[in-house]
Amino acid sequence: MENSFLKNSKTTGWFLIAGAVGVLIPYTILTMIFEYPVILRQETGVILTKFYEGGSRLIWTWFAFALVGLPLIPAYIRLGQKLEQRSALVRTATTIGVIGLLVQMIGLLRWTFVVQVLANNYVHATDEATKSAVVTAFKTIHQFGGVILGEHLGQLFTIIWTILMSVVFSRLKLMPKWINILGFVSAFIYLLAQAELFATVMPGFPVWNMAGFIGSTLWLVWLVATGILLIRKK
Repeated sequence: MENSFLKNSKTTGWFLIAGAVGVLIPYTILTMIFEYPVILRQETGVILTKFYEGGSRLIWTWFAFALVGLPLIPAYIRLGQKLEQRSALVRTATTIGVIGLLVQMIGLLRWTFVVQVLANNYVHATDEATKSAVVTAFKTIHQFGGVILGEHLGQLFTIIWTILMSVVFSRLKLMPKWINILGFVSAFIYLLAQAELFATVMPGFPVWNMAGFIGSTLWLVWLVATGILLIRKK
């Protein structure tokens, strides 16, 4: 039965690697040209002004950041199709995982199609009342599209998918033990980053600032490692 799982798995492996590595490229560019994610701790006026100054290059970078994870969707689906007959958890995991990817994409696309409009209005505003209205609009859109969709639902569903797939890999002995452990550890640390979201509405909520960076990095490493193993299996 293991041979059946491994057959034609190279494409799935490449999809996992492409999605994981692809996310790193625009993310790295954003850290250099937009000081992301540190910029989000600045005042809204600073964020909007810097976004306006970034021009079309910054807009296209955000657009790429939203879409480069698309190869993960067929990867999730292909893994689900291979394993759903062998574990009752897989179909649920696949559905949750794909939804997580889609809502993250929608959340990120706000930077391309919404924030740019707000940035233009803020920079060209001639009175404080208009600027105040734009700031309020940005905070509302950011809280909904970013915190609720992209970071809460998107990341939470991704974490659940990772945990469920690690359980399946472990039960069916399809992956080395260290891969399964890495999946669980990355998911747990990534989950701790949810505290930052609650801190946006409950000041003083305990937060580990490095949880998001460490958790997401380990998760990407897990994806790449899983993809490599799928490709190398004979």
